[in-house]
Amino acid sequence: MPQHLPIDELSSVIARIQGLLLTEEKVDSAVSLLAQAAKESVPGTIGAGISLLDTRGRRTSSGYTDGVVEQADAAQYRLGEGPCLTAWAAEKPVLVEDVHADPRWPQWRDSIRELPIRSVVSAPLIAGKEAIGAMKLYAATPSSYDASSLRLVQLFAAPAATLLSHVQGSEAPHKMTEGLQSSLQSRDVINRACGVLMERLGITHQAALQELMKQARQERSTLLDVGESILAGTPASGI
Repeated sequence: MPQHLPIDELSSVIARIQGLLLTEEKVDSAVSLLAQAAKESVPGTIGAGISLLDTRGRRTSSGYTDGVVEQADAAQYRLGEGPCLTAWAAEKPVLVEDVHADPRWPQWRDSIRELPIRSVVSAPLIAGKEAIGAMKLYAATPSSYDASSLRLVQLFAAPAATLLSHVQGSEAPHKMTEGLQSSLQSRDVINRACGVLMERLGITHQAALQELMKQARQERSTLLDVGESILAGTPASGI
């Protein structure tokens, strides 16, 4: 069964990204950090990466952690089908429990049969109202991923989308803007608030995130506001 993301993993990688952007201004390195952290945080994953459009409008892979990701992605781009392209086009996460048994992308499935890939999870990179790409994880065994894996990938995909949209359309390096820093810090607050609930209620990360979402709906508030109230020591109602 997939395990849950260590509660400080996303906070740690965001801190590293903030320092990287403020000093070296290497957005591509920041994306690689996110992909590597996603790979290390979801058990069974043998490779992670991000699909984007290059300067010529061609689909390409960025920040991929392993050669198998590059090969599997190249087959998707060549054939025009696959789980990452579907997540990107539909703007919805995609879960593949067993590549060999999934009928959705027969050409892609046959083209990667020799690669050590049996499970896939992919989430779109949403910047504003537009999907600018997709993040994906590949595993070597069937049923490596489940619904909780989708949520974890989405946690990493959100800051990745923010990073990439921040520099899209320009080749010049950029320092972190206020909006970008705020977006990353919001994810950090939500992640740490989940940690507080996990310890307080003795629940899993998934259950803690669901509790935050429930409270936000009930109070017609945002996840960030609920998270900040928990971290400030003022529990949201019902928690």
